[in-house]
Amino acid sequence: MTRPLPPFAILKGFLRLIRVQNLLIIVATQYLARVALIGPRDNWPQLLLDRHLFLLSLSTVCIAAAGYIINDYFDVKIDIINKPERVIIGRYLRRRVAMGTHQALNLIGLAIGFYLSKWIFLLDFVSVTLLWFYSSNFKRQPFIGNFIVSFLTALSLVALAVFYRQQVDLLLIYALFSFCISLVREIIKDMEDVRGDERFGCRTLPIIWGLRRTKNLLYVLIATFIAILFSMAHSLGNPQLSWIFMILLLPITWLVYRLVMADTRRDFSYLSSLCKLIMLIGVVSMAWV
Repeated sequence: MTRPLPPFAILKGFLRLIRVQNLLIIVATQYLARVALIGPRDNWPQLLLDRHLFLLSLSTVCIAAAGYIINDYFDVKIDIINKPERVIIGRYLRRRVAMGTHQALNLIGLAIGFYLSKWIFLLDFVSVTLLWFYSSNFKRQPFIGNFIVSFLTALSLVALAVFYRQQVDLLLIYALFSFCISLVREIIKDMEDVRGDERFGCRTLPIIWGLRRTKNLLYVLIATFIAILFSMAHSLGNPQLSWIFMILLLPITWLVYRLVMADTRRDFSYLSSLCKLIMLIGVVSMAWV
């Protein structure tokens, strides 16, 4: 007879399932963008207590957490091969409970979005729909799954532009930055997980193209994104933004160098972590724009 898990172990497993660290980063990003990009900065204590900002972040976090749950729900068998130590559903949380929690979080997020604005509700509805189809099908298809996750990452900043309608240009350029780095990271993660994905019939880019051609695509994407970001920064006439992107070129250059040399699962895991670091540096840079 299987011994029941203690409540603390279940709670720890659930927090890992919803990627609580990632959710905190989403909240920090939205709050920092509200203060640093939208402002006014000298009124930051009042901005941090903004009820609408709290509800907007709560709605985003609920839907993101639900997305992590449904993603792991569909990927249990693949994760047992790729990341056996990270499997939560079936070990700490029953599949039926996981699905019920996913639905409850989506309903809460949608209800809050509807309360805030019809446009926020529409963004939330699009996010919920894309997350479901991504987890159930698109994740196993070449490129479209990577694009969807990156698009959803950018939506956390787009939602601020839609709701507050101030400093839209700055918010969108940071949303584009988030999209770019996230897209590169998602493709690298597919390169890291190619063994388990291939066994279960996934058709990600590294599987149908091979690692070399996928790397070539990443070089093109990175070069294109850098050119677009600098063009947008120049068009805004914001020298601080241009300097920030110049500084970000250093870790991006290191990323490209390590990508050229990468060959093993450990190499691609390192590159995935490096992308997260570049994303974090970009988010923090909002304070100096």
